[in-house]
Amino acid sequence: MNNQIYLIVLLLALVTVIPTASAQLALGAEANQKLIEVNLNKSEIVNLKHVIVTSSIPVNVNLFDGVITESITVTNDNGDEKQFGLANDGQGNTSITIFPTKSNTIIKYDLEDASTLYENLWTVRVGYSETFSVLFSEEIDLFFLNNNIIQLGNRNGISANNGGDAVIQYYDKIPKVIEEVGWGEEKFEVEIITNSKIDKFNVDQESKSISLQVNQKNKFVTVTMEEKLLDSPYSISLNGEKIKYTKSVSKENYVSLSMKPQAVGEIVITGSEYNKDLSKINNSADILPVESESIPNDYFVWLVFGGVLIIVAIVVIIIIRKIKK
Repeated sequence: MNNQIYLIVLLLALVTVIPTASAQLALGAEANQKLIEVNLNKSEIVNLKHVIVTSSIPVNVNLFDGVITESITVTNDNGDEKQFGLANDGQGNTSITIFPTKSNTIIKYDLEDASTLYENLWTVRVGYSETFSVLFSEEIDLFFLNNNIIQLGNRNGISANNGGDAVIQYYDKIPKVIEEVGWGEEKFEVEIITNSKIDKFNVDQESKSISLQVNQKNKFVTVTMEEKLLDSPYSISLNGEKIKYTKSVSKENYVSLSMKPQAVGEIVITGSEYNKDLSKINNSADILPVESESIPNDYFVWLVFGGVLIIVAIVVIIIIRKIKK
């Protein structure tokens, strides 16, 4: 009995010694994540999924910011629920500890305050330190990644290689206007998608240009047309000054040009002119990498100390069971 009391007191002493500053300490190795998915639709709920490779030791998984803890489920490949440990460092960083398993582990949860709807535009802000994919519901084809236009076409998502912070925006209802253009003996359709009111649409054959008036600033304006309507490369100006734009090709012989004017006024799109300010997107959607954080030297001390704590706890349990017998 005395041995039992002594070991319990020792265990409590070890727990008491660990300061609150080490709350980020994870009692497990870093998990090998086979898959990380962010699932988006026209909703305030963002769904997350992590697939963790089998491990013979406890492993730790960092979750995305804004996790709704009540939504967390942890299962194996067969859908059977698994026990797990949940930790929060008090600064909004949440992690899960998964115990040794002989099959893959699937973690699912939802995020709050990550997706908002304002003036017909959904805005989603997510970030992670490892490669993750973003999958979209079928109703979403056109979206903006860090202000760059991307059209999915036959794809169902993008990959954020090496992780990073992403601002993803897409329309709730597509605000589309189609203008018919007569060019010589041919006729073309020019599609304009924007939340801004458009006036004075005009085509000038002599200067090989398209012009339109935007009446609201900081609104995406996307113009889609056949490539042969204006010869590339393109130059785009707002009130006579060149502005940056992004280019996307979703189907053969068509091009989409997107800009976000910072003022109201006349936008002019001109073909056959080199534009050094052209900002093209990479369809692989490599997002700006997350800056690495320095790890304090005493982190490893507490990691070893935590390992000792686990061993002591196991010994205490074994001895208690033997005493009861």
